Amino acid sequence: MSVDLAALVAAVSPWATAAVASYGAAVLAQAQEDAADATVGWGRKILQRVFGTHAAEEEVPEAIAELAQAPDDADLQAALRVQIRKALAADPGLAAEVARMVEQARGQALGGQGQVNAVATGHAQQANLGQGTMSVSFADQRER
Repeated sequence: MSVDLAALVAAVSPWATAAVASYGAAVLAQAQEDAADATVGWGRKILQRVFGTHAAEEEVPEAIAELAQAPDDADLQAALRVQIRKALAADPGLAAEVARMVEQARGQALGGQGQVNAVATGHAQQANLGQGTMSVSFADQRER
């Protein structure tokens, strides 16, 4: 399986950055915790697969440690992308595995999306769905 590394790294980047922003340098720690949201969870899984897991007291790759200190720094995000790309380029099997993980993550993210048609009266602020309640805003029927 041939993998476009640039596209794969670009796809991995939002998840990896979100995971580092959430977990900091402990993103590679071996302890398993449920992530607050799917993006962070997938980012953590991908980073652990690419860089391995580490005990909390172990040193993590410099790109992760630095990004953990300033998660909004675009230069540090780019440095992490470079390290991910190098790791994937060195191991085509790993690149293929991460590509499959990205597809799973995308599928999971898309599974929660959809279109809901609802009719409301008055000043309704919620729509009841089969899976729960969602806050929505409704356009005035006259605006259509």
